[in-house]
Amino acid sequence: MQLIWFRQDLRIHDHTALWHATQAGPCIALVILSPKQWQLHHDAAIKIDFYLRQLKQLQSDLNALNIPLIIHTLDLWKDIPTYIQDLCSKLKIVNVHSNIEVGVNELNRDVKVQNILEAQSTRFELYHDRTLFPVGSIRNKSDLPYQVFGAFKKNLYEKLSIALAPCYPAPSTQSEIKVKDLNSDLLDAEILPTIHDFYPDFIEREQLWPVGEDSAWNILDQFLDDHVRYYKTQRDFPDVNGTSQLSTYLNIGILSIRQCVQALFREHHGHFFIDHEGQQTWLDELIWREFYQHILFDFPRVSKHLPFKSNTQNIVWRNAPEDLQAWQQGQTGIPIVDAGIRQMLATGWMHNRVRMIVAMFLSKNLLIDWRKGEQWFMQHLIDGDLAANNGGWQWCASTGTDSVPYFRIFNPVSQSQKFDAEGDYIRRWVPELAHLDAKTIHDPYAKNSQMKLDYPRPIVDLKQSRVRAIEAFKSV
Repeated sequence: MQLIWFRQDLRIHDHTALWHATQAGPCIALVILSPKQWQLHHDAAIKIDFYLRQLKQLQSDLNALNIPLIIHTLDLWKDIPTYIQDLCSKLKIVNVHSNIEVGVNELNRDVKVQNILEAQSTRFELYHDRTLFPVGSIRNKSDLPYQVFGAFKKNLYEKLSIALAPCYPAPSTQSEIKVKDLNSDLLDAEILPTIHDFYPDFIEREQLWPVGEDSAWNILDQFLDDHVRYYKTQRDFPDVNGTSQLSTYLNIGILSIRQCVQALFREHHGHFFIDHEGQQTWLDELIWREFYQHILFDFPRVSKHLPFKSNTQNIVWRNAPEDLQAWQQGQTGIPIVDAGIRQMLATGWMHNRVRMIVAMFLSKNLLIDWRKGEQWFMQHLIDGDLAANNGGWQWCASTGTDSVPYFRIFNPVSQSQKFDAEGDYIRRWVPELAHLDAKTIHDPYAKNSQMKLDYPRPIVDLKQSRVRAIEAFKSV
């Protein structure tokens, strides 16, 4: 008997571990829910809700393949090795199959599982699945990991030009396994918790992201058919539907990175041939995601609350709890910043250009430790991914790989005027400013400091705070 352990990969198509498990023999599937571990990792309740909704769909998909799904709750990962050992013993499991997760805690968990299984002669097979190329395999001429995106991308382009990573088919339906005949008190395949079992106060929101692989494919197809050609020119405008919004599906593995790349080049029958700049720009965004996964693996300090650039550990950040709270609630008096935060609080998602503006405002203009922002994002984003979120925040804070030079600081008002010229994005998320004209809405108190609005005045002077940030970074 084979055991397939699902983690952040809730799909049946192009699933490396599932494919190999089903080729080895009859399978039983396992999902372990760890609510206290979620809290330690600051996972957003809306992300867990999305995960549980997809888990219900996965249960149905596996049932159609006659693969029983065990759903078990263990608060912390430290309890997983013993549980899996007992499960494998009672079910007479020969091999456990799973896809690699590259965070430090995840890798440590899997080492402990592997050690305890090997002691009872059960193999733990791990597969590379979350990236186009195995982590640890992309190296420069000195056989060292890349620390600069441009060189990393060039290497990947060369590999992709040789062959695109293939996708695995969905497994065939197996002969029915009668779970009750296995005589295990550890099996409880019918019980599926809901978000309210873990977060009783969770408020149901409009489900902007329907679950299911079909839904993910439809969103991917629509993006490639209607939007990717204009991606380069439209992706930075938050009030335009110019991005794929597939990060939510990639994050918990409803969709794979290989499926995205294969779909991007399907008109060329899987050959690496770039037709237009929109296609290339979106590919580059996928490669950024790949890059940050490799960084997380090769430089594990970034998952230990440490900066990629070691010297920036010496930056003296401000202890400003009132400013932090104003930022967290979208009450900074900077409309584009507040709009972004409020979009995230309301929907669990924020436009990528706005994420950069919001993150740089916190880490530069407010000079508040980027790690506080990184945590806040993880606590509220439906697509919160450790590698991508950390990489993005460190880029904005000038502490990470390829990070923006410390003296290049976005002016949020200028960014707003450039990318939300008519103010429509602000009007949607900061309705108390909706009546203002397109010139005034970006900085409502600039021309008339006595204007009466139900909206806070800016909590910081942008010019003075820019100077303060530059001095703080120059001193390290």
